[in-house]
Amino acid sequence: MKFIVPGYYKNFSCIASSCRHSCCIGWEIDIDADTYSYYGTIDGELGDRLKKNIAVSGGQPHFILDENERCPFLNENGLCDIIIQCGEESLCDICADHPRFRNFFSDRTEIGLGLCCEAAAELIINCDEPFKLEILDDDGFDDETDEDEKEILELRNFALEVASDSKHSFEDRVNRLCKIFDIESDDTSPAVWADRLSSLERLEPEWDNCLAFIGSRTELEGSLINEKAAGNLLCYFIYRHLSAACDREDMRSRAAFAVLSCRVIFTLSLFISTEEAARMYSCEIEYSDENLNEVLNLLCD
Repeated sequence: MKFIVPGYYKNFSCIASSCRHSCCIGWEIDIDADTYSYYGTIDGELGDRLKKNIAVSGGQPHFILDENERCPFLNENGLCDIIIQCGEESLCDICADHPRFRNFFSDRTEIGLGLCCEAAAELIINCDEPFKLEILDDDGFDDETDEDEKEILELRNFALEVASDSKHSFEDRVNRLCKIFDIESDDTSPAVWADRLSSLERLEPEWDNCLAFIGSRTELEGSLINEKAAGNLLCYFIYRHLSAACDREDMRSRAAFAVLSCRVIFTLSLFISTEEAARMYSCEIEYSDENLNEVLNLLCD
């Protein structure tokens, strides 16, 4: 089994107290069974705090957020008291893994960083190196790739080659991708897209202002940032979402989603920074399965 990551993956590190949008605020934090059992063995003041601030709902342990939706172990300095007292290895799986995502195949696990994290968004958008995939780890066992998976990976890899080809403009790359996946030109107005996105579940109140700005535009923008950064975003969405496709038709809607996502972020970069636009879009759409599936279904029509 191989573990595959983008080349920039190894350069990521949490910025902890410097983060303006802490993942310890506003997110439901479930606790895996092994960590929950471990927390039950901790004595002293921290042990008492853990018992007081963990609830079990439907058999799933989770931290009880305070009235400001902060994790009870996020201290006033923006640091985690569990890490301070017990080390990073004491974190539950979700906290230790964030903002990573994974796509699983017979012979590999592909890992990436999600744009919902501002440090990850900064790294991904501003990476100067060409997009490439690397082997992070290999246990030495060569499992066979399923034939359907092989077809998906080959087409996904070709899409990444197109998206990362700096010899062509961003629009040329998009046009080539649309031909590959038989994606028709989307003439849906920004106002309609803003209305569609407004109907979805919402995480941050500021998203309303972003949607209002999108709705005020006459068209969704092409690349308004440098070509390298635009290509980086396109590669991110292709790597993350085409890898999760179940068949060719699903790949088509996910390729359309990659293009749409870039255009929405480019449009928002007229209103807020590109990194913040990407972070907020990712939080609102990518990190809600319900919202993501709704947008994918719209793009299937």
